[in-house]
Amino acid sequence: MKGMTLKAMTEAVNGIYHGSSDNLENEITAVTIDSRTVCEGGLFVAIKGERSDGHDYIGQCFEKGAACVISEKELPGETHSYIQVQSSLQALKELALLYRNNLSVKVVGITGSVGKTSTKETISSVLSEKYRVLKTLGNYNNEIGLPLTVFRLTPEDEIAVLEMGISDFGEMERLSKIAKPDVCVITNIGLCHLENLGTRDGILKAKTEIFKHMNPEGIVILNGDDDKLETISQVNGKRPLFFGISNKEGVYADDIKSLGLDGTSFTIHGVHTADKFSTFDVTVPVPGHHMVYNAMAAALVGSVFGLSSIEIERGIRNLKTIAGRNNIIKENGFTIIDDCYNANPVSMKASIDVLDTAIGRKIAILGDMFELGENEKQMHYDVGMYLGTKNIDVLITAGALAANIAEGTRNYVNTHYNAHRCEVHQFKTRDDMLKCIGQILNKDDNILIKASHGMEFSKVVEAVKTI
Repeated sequence: MKGMTLKAMTEAVNGIYHGSSDNLENEITAVTIDSRTVCEGGLFVAIKGERSDGHDYIGQCFEKGAACVISEKELPGETHSYIQVQSSLQALKELALLYRNNLSVKVVGITGSVGKTSTKETISSVLSEKYRVLKTLGNYNNEIGLPLTVFRLTPEDEIAVLEMGISDFGEMERLSKIAKPDVCVITNIGLCHLENLGTRDGILKAKTEIFKHMNPEGIVILNGDDDKLETISQVNGKRPLFFGISNKEGVYADDIKSLGLDGTSFTIHGVHTADKFSTFDVTVPVPGHHMVYNAMAAALVGSVFGLSSIEIERGIRNLKTIAGRNNIIKENGFTIIDDCYNANPVSMKASIDVLDTAIGRKIAILGDMFELGENEKQMHYDVGMYLGTKNIDVLITAGALAANIAEGTRNYVNTHYNAHRCEVHQFKTRDDMLKCIGQILNKDDNILIKASHGMEFSKVVEAVKTI
């Protein structure tokens, strides 16, 4: 790893080096916090977690060929090289910053209340038409995951597309310090992490901390249809680039046509690309109105990096879904919308909109949404009321909070004579639901499965696939 010598790392983490001075100029080959993935010549960062303490595995790591270890403890009698620090977590971040500074890679930082992952995937798909791109995998978007993503970079990578997620003030600034984005994309300011951030204005303040360590000459790309983001007039003395549907100040989309679960076609206007075409037609193969916004953001990022309209269109068209993120699965006679990785009120309503485009019987299997603060019951109820306005045939809920979704739907249907008749099934737990779900579902059903990650609704996806 370029520039990651034991000497440079010791200085970067303000640590105490233990070991032979002959090793100080040696570069490590990789960084990990998982003793199972230690490789020859690598660095193991020993972190004490809730369930296990990495310090207990230091001996095993040296046996596997680790060149060095980061440890919060002194290791009496240890002959291998190690760096003693006050905080291994802080050291992990300092090492990521050191490595980031050693590379010439350009960075696209993505944040927002919802849509970060799908936007990251769309941007990566577009940029991959011209560049070698490394992107965030899974949920590696926090103060542990982001450094580990940075460590995956190689000198051959040209652009890193990094998802940046937070739940409290100050976190985004720390992430921005590591990522040092050249392009910042904010998808929206919605209702999530309200327990710590309080209001949408608090969320706006926390998310825009991403600007504090960005490249001073960098580009900011914002959703112009978001009432909070549209108030940002300048960052580092430069006007942001906006995208929207109702807001046509910057890049905008029109002639939007739903293709059901096969995606959406539309026309993008105002993108100044390498071939000078500012208007072109695209089809995004992932369902959902929100994907129009993701595609516009990707088109803008592509234009910043010099892609042609042909390359941008092809990158959007070639987009692939990932498990748990609006992933369409056709199996066992069902069409499953696997969107079970996480949920908040905005993303839940967006997924209901996706289900509503399906042809045939439509089933929503919904669970609890977490971290919504003191109004969590009302927010679940509002989702249920929203679902009642759609043509959803069956609602199945699991969880104490999701019971409010069921109540909202029942109340809407019962008080609106023209509402679509939605059959509602309510269960206390996910496992209670799984015992009965086979009696509710029919072959050829279109099924949305969504809840917060802690509900482990991936088990519901697997259960439906085997009914």
